[in-house]
Parts: sequence; C-alpha cells; structure tokens
Amino acid sequence: MLRILLPDEADYHAEVARLLDRGRAVPPAVEETVRAIVADVQRRGDEAVREYCARFDGGAPERFELRRDEIEAAAAAATPEVRAALERAAARIRAFHERQRVAGYDFTDADGVHLGLRVAPLGRVGLYVPGGTARYPSSVLMTAVPAKVAGVPEVVMTTPGPSPETLAAALIAGVDRVFTLGGAQAIAALAYGTRSVPRVDKIVGPGNAWVTAAKRLVYGAVDIDAIAGPSEVLIVADETAEPAWCAADLLAQAEHDPDAVPVLVTTSAALAAAVARAVETQLADLPRRAIAAAALAGQGRIVVVADVAAAVRFANEFAAEHLELQVRAARAALPAITAAGAVFVGPFTTEALGDYFAGPNHVLPTAGTARWASALGVHDFVRQTTVLEYDRDALQRHAADVQRLAQVEGLDAHGRAVAVRLGPGDHRDR
Repeated sequence: MLRILLPDEADYHAEVARLLDRGRAVPPAVEETVRAIVADVQRRGDEAVREYCARFDGGAPERFELRRDEIEAAAAAATPEVRAALERAAARIRAFHERQRVAGYDFTDADGVHLGLRVAPLGRVGLYVPGGTARYPSSVLMTAVPAKVAGVPEVVMTTPGPSPETLAAALIAGVDRVFTLGGAQAIAALAYGTRSVPRVDKIVGPGNAWVTAAKRLVYGAVDIDAIAGPSEVLIVADETAEPAWCAADLLAQAEHDPDAVPVLVTTSAALAAAVARAVETQLADLPRRAIAAAALAGQGRIVVVADVAAAVRFANEFAAEHLELQVRAARAALPAITAAGAVFVGPFTTEALGDYFAGPNHVLPTAGTARWASALGVHDFVRQTTVLEYDRDALQRHAADVQRLAQVEGLDAHGRAVAVRLGPGDHRDR
C-alpha cells in the first residue's frame, strides 16, 4: 500500500519528480460552477445564497446569523474537558502570536525628509470553517486568535451546521458574529456582502475544492490567505528513527483526506521496510481507515536516499507544509532547511502538536508554496501604510534626481510636478 522508492529502480527519478511537482489546478467543471454561483450571489445577494444553501446543504436556515444566546446554548453542549482543552490551546496560540506584533515607526533622514510606517488592523475579517459532519474547532482558534491579536475589531465566521465544539472555540477566540453558511455561496457573500452578511476585507480558512475555487475568484474584491491544496507531511528520518512513530505520523496526515500527501524520506532501506509494515499494522483498526488507505495508495511514498544531506535537499525541493526531522542531532540539521511551512524537530515533536496545541499556526503553505509563502499570522490581519513628508528644502535636495528619472521614463508631468513647486516666487513651506 505504501510504496518504497529505491534508488536502483527504473522509475525512481520519475516518481521523485512527480512527488516534487504537486501543483494542483481546480477542475474546470468545479470552477465553471463556482463562477456562476459567485456571480449570482454578487447580483442577487441573500436570495441567491438561500437557494444554494437549499440545493447543496439540504436546506436553508430561516436566518443566516446565530444570535449570541444561540451560540452560547449550543456551545454549552461541548464537554467541560474539551472546552478546557480549547482554552489552553487558545492561550498558547495567543502567546505565540502576540510576539508577531509589529509596531510602526517614523524618522527624519539626513536630507530632512520625514518618513514613516503606520500599521493598522483590517476592519473586518471573514473566517470560513468547514461544518456539517466535520468538527474543526482548531481552525477557529488558528484563524480568529491571530486576527484578534492584530486588533481586528470585527471577526465574522461562516460555517455550515456548526458543532458545539466549533461554537465553543468561537466564543473562546473572540469571534464577533457567526453565520450558518457554507460552500462557495458563503465565500461570495463575505466577499461582496448581502443584506444579511457583511462584506469583509479578507477571507481566511480551509475548505473543499468549491470553497478554494470561490476564494480564487473573489480575490481582488477581498484579500485571501492562500489557495490551499491537500494537507501534507514529509518526514526526514535516518536509521535512529522509531518506525512505529514514523508510521503513526504518516497515518495522522493520511486520515485528513483521500488527497492528503504522507511522505517519508530516509537514509535507511531497513527503516523504510519497517515503517511500511508498521503502517499496515496501525491502519487495521483506524476509524478513518478507508480515507487513510486512499491517501497512502495515491500519494503516500517512502523515498530512500543516500544520506541525510540528500534527504535535506529533497526536503527543500519538496517544500512541505509540515516537515518532521526524525534524525540524529535533529536540531543541528535545522539550519539546512530552507523551505517548509513548519518544522517539527526531534522524535517527540509529532505534527499533531502543531495541528492543535503547540502555539504556532496550523494554516500553512501547501503544494510546494512554502518556497515563498509563510504560515498565517498577525501580519496577515494588518495593513501597512507608508507616510512621506517633505518641506521645500528637502524637495530642493531631491528635485534633480527625481526629474532625471522622470525624464528617463518619459513621464514629463512627474518632473513638472516637482519643478512647479520650486518656481520663482513660490516659497510656501508645506
């Protein structure tokens, strides 16, 4: 089920290349359907949203927004133990993200120019949280907490059929409004606004292919966090790794979705074989066995390489969402890692810690985009505005250079905009 790729196999390099090329396009049929939904919601608002909820979610709610008392009553069904775990997780997530705050600055340079940077939170942010049979309170915490740390005054959440745990997380994280909406119609409503749903500045959160397609289509009307692909883990292991632990972490990723990407790269053929056996053993009684088995058969691989240096090179090309280092002296190997969404160092740092509790964000770049993209954080919920202020003397010092550059680009009015301020008789100091 979990294929081992050995260097002497004929298709080894082709299989490795396929693993490294994980870019995924939204299926054309999905994008065409979603494009029509988004346009319809933009045109008809609540009426269109209600129709699509009835069609795709089995019924449309009488009203989209939950009252505060409804949220509190539903959240009370979460067990005290779960609520306590959510509160402890939220505290750790908040503590980590508070260190990401960036202050603005201003200064006057040697030429007398006053320059500055203002940092301010976005006004309203939308969170998309999968619902129905799914329960993702961790996604609520990971998106809402950094938004509130950034100072966003209004956080709006949409989710179809929210679970008690999801609503408990919303209360803990400080979500301001909750709407029982899902799918592409929820994304369109957040992006363009309807009579019932307020328009937001940015949409964040995971979703299926329809949600992903909708986020791509509304980008520009609003900002989005990313175009996310299937979740993935890459484990870098040598002969010191524990096979059962590697297997458990591969399965933890595989059970997310049939399209999940669980991969191990190792310097040891013996470890590869042992991990493959351990996966089979642990899979036998896994409740989500069918989902995990599909992911393992479709995208799961164990790649055998010559040494740790080769494994690190593979890891940097793979640019994993989650990267585990289960090698001797794992911390010493960390500086060589140049592309990963999050790095889990050492055998006791299972990726599951990052999903729920450690503190760093679990909204991470997928499909190789960790080469340039970063984890969701406070920086995603603020805007930066630059400030420039010249007096006449400072303008005089820079005038010639600005006029030369404007002339090179053939933009004469730019040069004249400087010259007119320095003309005879104009001594205003602004």
